[in-house]
Amino acid sequence: MSDILAGERRLAPVSSLSQTLAVATLIQVVATASVLALTAIAPTVAGDMQIGAHWIGYQISLIYTSGMLSSAVAGSLVQRYGPVRVEHVALSCVALGFAGIATGLVPVMLLASLSIGLGYGLNNPASSEMLSRVTPQNRRNIVFSLKQAGVPLGGLCASFAFPYLTAHFGWHEALLLGALAPLVTMGLLAFIHPAEPKHTAKPASLGRGFREEQSIIWKSRPLRTLSGLGFAYSAMQLSASAFAVVALVHDAGWSLLAAGAVAAGMQCAGAFGRVFWGVVADRLGGGLLTLSLLGLLGGSGFAGLYWLNDLPTILQAGLFVLIGSVTIGWNGVLLAEVAHHAPEARVGAITGGALVYTFIGVIVGPSSFAALYALTGHYGASFLVFSVFGFAGMVAAWRAHRLQS
Repeated sequence: MSDILAGERRLAPVSSLSQTLAVATLIQVVATASVLALTAIAPTVAGDMQIGAHWIGYQISLIYTSGMLSSAVAGSLVQRYGPVRVEHVALSCVALGFAGIATGLVPVMLLASLSIGLGYGLNNPASSEMLSRVTPQNRRNIVFSLKQAGVPLGGLCASFAFPYLTAHFGWHEALLLGALAPLVTMGLLAFIHPAEPKHTAKPASLGRGFREEQSIIWKSRPLRTLSGLGFAYSAMQLSASAFAVVALVHDAGWSLLAAGAVAAGMQCAGAFGRVFWGVVADRLGGGLLTLSLLGLLGGSGFAGLYWLNDLPTILQAGLFVLIGSVTIGWNGVLLAEVAHHAPEARVGAITGGALVYTFIGVIVGPSSFAALYALTGHYGASFLVFSVFGFAGMVAAWRAHRLQS
């Protein structure tokens, strides 16, 4: 293992920070667009296949479950093959996923969704390793936040591109055209980043690598806290994104079109928030302090939704947009802090191990929120209960910040 770590430390950056950041952000945009491509055209696809559009929820859960599993072993793969090769594999999985879903055959679509999830889970550990090698410590939060802004940008691209392409060419052709994006990105990545030599030392098995990563995480108070924050904040993020429209329509009486516009505004605010909170974290000199503030704001925003019907219409929209800037804007700061606290040359591995808990939050959050609504019959009450995730994250991040300061 020492030979592997020494070899990692000898690897010199092969491109500038701006080049690496640009290609890493583009990969994030493409990966996220692949996850949400089918959601953007679900009514058309469901009508053509004569199935209910609600089945898209199961497809998204399948993607994220697959992503959680690939994230669990991504660190070991990065250690073994290097982040550039892993990114090529991730983009290949995304391209195959697009092509598989375009067939319209249910068994193939299921396998294609698993492929997209595999690629999505491999991406962040590999890109974190790439960025950590070329990013100065005083710019860490803004760099990682800029890369993570690719998530809401990918969502916007999917929301606009695939309905447009479907209207002009059909949904099968639209998804096949989507497969070109990861292939072009692979070429750009190969031009900017040649793949590193494989390690000559015998690497640990995937299972052993995962156990080592989890051992490192659980022995480190900051990494343990960051993993918990990933679970709590991702549960809030997906719940806010999934239930904003239905809460506005069901509880506040909005039209579907108007509520959809608010949801789009949340994504735009999330893209801005990822950059903004990265700048704040670098200015404050503390990612954990910023994550504590985000927990306070997110928890307060969720609690405020209990009184949604009592607010003027403009404030209803404004509250959801502000929640979007917070609950979607935390991810870059958290990844930067994971990179900061990870052992040298193990950034990709520890990022993959920590993101397992984020994926669990993604999977558990919306389903738990739905169960709460089944009990309460009121979206505002469900948001109020979920505010506990934000306030608990605020306390945990504050304590970890105080211990390291």
